[in-house]
Parts: sequence; structure tokens; C-alpha cells
Amino acid sequence: MARCETGLSSFIYIPAVCFRCVSKFAFFLLLLAPVSVLAADSSVQFPKTIAWSAYPTGTGGYSQAVAIGSILQRQYGVNLRVIPGRNDVSRLATLRAGRVHFSGGGSEAVYAQEGILNFASRIWGPQPIRALMSNYSDSCSFTFAMATDAGVNSIDDIRGKRVTFVQGAPSLNNATAALLAYANLTWDDVTPVEVGGYNASIDAVLNDRADMAGGACNSPPFLRIEASPRGLTFARFPHDDLAAVDRVRNRLPWYVPHTAFEGPTIPAEGIQVFTSAYPLLVGLEDSDETMAYSMVKVMHQHFDEYKDNAPGATGWTLDRQKFEQAFVPFHPGAIRYYKEIGAWTAEAEATNLENMHRQSILKAAWDKFFPTAPEEYSAFEQAWLVARETALAEAGLITLGEGL
Repeated sequence: MARCETGLSSFIYIPAVCFRCVSKFAFFLLLLAPVSVLAADSSVQFPKTIAWSAYPTGTGGYSQAVAIGSILQRQYGVNLRVIPGRNDVSRLATLRAGRVHFSGGGSEAVYAQEGILNFASRIWGPQPIRALMSNYSDSCSFTFAMATDAGVNSIDDIRGKRVTFVQGAPSLNNATAALLAYANLTWDDVTPVEVGGYNASIDAVLNDRADMAGGACNSPPFLRIEASPRGLTFARFPHDDLAAVDRVRNRLPWYVPHTAFEGPTIPAEGIQVFTSAYPLLVGLEDSDETMAYSMVKVMHQHFDEYKDNAPGATGWTLDRQKFEQAFVPFHPGAIRYYKEIGAWTAEAEATNLENMHRQSILKAAWDKFFPTAPEEYSAFEQAWLVARETALAEAGLITLGEGL
């Protein structure tokens, strides 16, 4: 069985041949073999088809992937298959299984690196995530979209309101918990409404089962809330309340104060919120280096051609990569390109080494814990979280333990 660069298997039956036929048969095999698509720039190399996992159809991340895929098809003759995943686990499960080459998601990449939340289970644990590019758009990666008729005039008014809890989406739910912390609230102070996916959370607000849902400021489904009789209002998180800002960042250190300008009902002067990289394009430690290099190079060099073709796509610009503030290490293929264009600084290298060290601590902790771990699911998870926090604390690293 042969495996091609797209991860698909092909079976080749080799008949009995005489020695004089070998050269002809070898030529026949060359015709069948998968080949890379070479651009005019020979350093850019792709198979005929590549694949990303992304948020569901209609979201900003999915739309951006489609826009980038259009460039790949037009300029390089490469097909980009975008595989929608309704939750965090499904998006990264396809990456780990080799069904996609890269994943354009959100904070789930961090949670997978850390081996926490849904990734604390026996079949997951800490993953060797590698970043390629980050999108910090004029919108925001996550905030609260509220039904106007719910009467929430300030963040403190959220107490007691109905808030969507997306099954299998720890990044969304933990982000909700972090933003609730701004007002010194927890999930116990609101009414969780369980939904089966991101789009289902929008439906819950539209159907008056919930008062608010979390998502990116410019997420297209929020247009449905704006157009509904309930109306749309975004929560605001004033940055001058430093204690409140610290409460959010202590929970999610990769979230930063941000002014959002893009999104329905957002005024021209913008609103103060928090943001993180969304989408964050990632692969794994063993993702093909040439393909990672080529992907980053194409996305950078063709930025002007796709930046206006999907909501939030302007955030892929090079000057918003925030290498020095990254919380996961970058892929060697991506680093190779950033070094070529002089964008990879000494500070970026230092941060990357710190992130690589963090992953090595997590892997060592998992390898030590796993052989004698409890069998029962809940006991396994709780024991791992204790072992994980202990290892990180002993190494002098942030544990992210609060509320997990």
C-alpha cells in the first residue's frame, strides 16, 4: 500500500515481469505517482489537493479558508478542501488523524497543547501543536453577542441571564468563563443553556432559549440576530478597569485588550473588548516542513488578493503576527519563511524556545503519568490535571489551573 501526500492510500498490483520489462513498468509507476504542484517559485510546493479543518460553514474562519483556497486554485492549480468541524475536538481530531494538513481554529490549539478540558482524556493528552500564522483582525476573536431585548446595559447585568454552553467546545466555554470573570461572575451566576454546536447557539438566541452567545465580533451568523425581532447588542469590556482586565488575562493569558471596529452594530469609533488569534492556523510537530513553508509564503505574498474577500481576513497581515506574545511554538517551515523576509526577531526566537520548553515539560509529565494512571474516565482526568499542574509549577511555568 502506498500513501500519497494527501494522506490517501492507493493499492498497486505488480504483475510478474521479466527484467527487460522493469524499465517500462517503472515508467508506468511514475505516471501514477502523486506529484507536487510546483509554482514559478520553485520553493513553493504543494500536492494537488490540501485540506484544512475549520469552524462550521458560514463562520468567519470557514469563509477565510475558502478565500485563501481561491488563491491557491487560481495561482497554483491547488485544491484546498475545507473540512468544517462543529467543535474543538473534531477539528483537531482530523488533523491528528492525517485527514487534514492544517487546522484553522481558535483557542482549542492552546488547550490541546496543554492537555486540558476536552483534551485531558486518555486518548488525547498534551499535543505537539505548531503555529503557522495568526489572524488578529479589526474584529475580535470572541465576545458576547446579546439579544437587545434581554436588557443587558453593562457587563454586570449578565448575572442571571441565559448563556449558551456549547457541547464539545471547551475553547468557547472557557472563553465565556473568562469574560464572565471580568464582572467577577462564574457559570454559577448565569443560566447555562446547552447547545450542540456553534450555529445552534445562534439558534438558541433567535428562538428565545438563550439571551446571549459567544463568538467573533464579525461572525456572519450574528447578522441573523441583528435582523431578528430581538436585535443585537455587543458586550463592552472597558480597559480602564485594570483589575477586571487582569481577571480575564489570568484565565486566558493569550487574550489581549483590543478595540474592535468590525461587526454588526459596532460604531465607527469601535468598542473595547478582548481578542486572541482567530483563526490560528496550526499543524503538528511532524507536519511537512515544505508544505508549511509554502502555505505561509503564499498567504503572505498574496495577502492583498484575499484580504477583502472574507470577513476578518485583513488580520492575516504580517505586522499582526505577534511572534513575541505567542503561547504555542511555531513550525520550523513557518520560521524558515519568516527568517527569509527578516520578520523573525531575537525576541521571537526566545519566546519560541520558551514555548518549546513548555511543551517538553508537558510531554514529560504525560509520559510519567500515563503508565500508572487510573482507568476510570473522571479519575484519570482529575489525576492528570494534578500531575500536570505539579510539573508546570515545579518548572516555574504558569499552570492555567484556575477553573479547569
